[in-house]
Amino acid sequence: MTTTNTQQPQSASTQAFPGFTQDDFDVFAVPGLEPRMTLLIDRIRPKLHELGERLSPMLSELCEEPIFPHVAKHARRTINPPVDTWVAFAPNKRGYKAHPHFQIGLFGSHVFVQFAIIYESTNKSVFAEHALQQLDEIAKHIPSHYIWSGDHMVPEGDLQSKLGEEGLRKLLERLKTVKASEALCGIHIDRNDPLLQDGEAFIAKAEETFRTVLPLYKMAF
Repeated sequence: MTTTNTQQPQSASTQAFPGFTQDDFDVFAVPGLEPRMTLLIDRIRPKLHELGERLSPMLSELCEEPIFPHVAKHARRTINPPVDTWVAFAPNKRGYKAHPHFQIGLFGSHVFVQFAIIYESTNKSVFAEHALQQLDEIAKHIPSHYIWSGDHMVPEGDLQSKLGEEGLRKLLERLKTVKASEALCGIHIDRNDPLLQDGEAFIAKAEETFRTVLPLYKMAF
């Protein structure tokens, strides 16, 4: 798939995004909650804040409403260290979990850029109903290499091409009936992909991905 160059010239006051390094991914191999969180805060969190600042204006324009960034704090963890981290973009300044939203984040294996509606969202049934009515549109507009998941805590997912209409129907039906169900759709970028080392190319890819999944976001209302 050809990537459209959507990046804007950087102003003197805006630093180029540095991208992600192997050191960022290696954070998730560090044992222990405190040591891992210390490295996560030092290495990864500043980049997530930067992505939040860079992409919120674009998403606000795209969604035609104010969109606010929320960087994961992992504040509730007391024993188990986080296996991923992220910045979420939602139309609410106070939080994102109860709302359909966009995400950029990292597991130890890859970066994800995606639309998400998770178990705490009050719009799950609305999204599921609208999406079930528009399966043909989803198949037309969501590329075959995009990945669907029913659980944001699991790094793996299913390719749209593998899931097919019947698999997607099952995921959406579950979203309607199971309280803990979720739906996420977007791209995974392997930690060794050279794109991640080119920060501005990654920004352009994230923007392209958000434009692609925008119809899913709109189905949630």
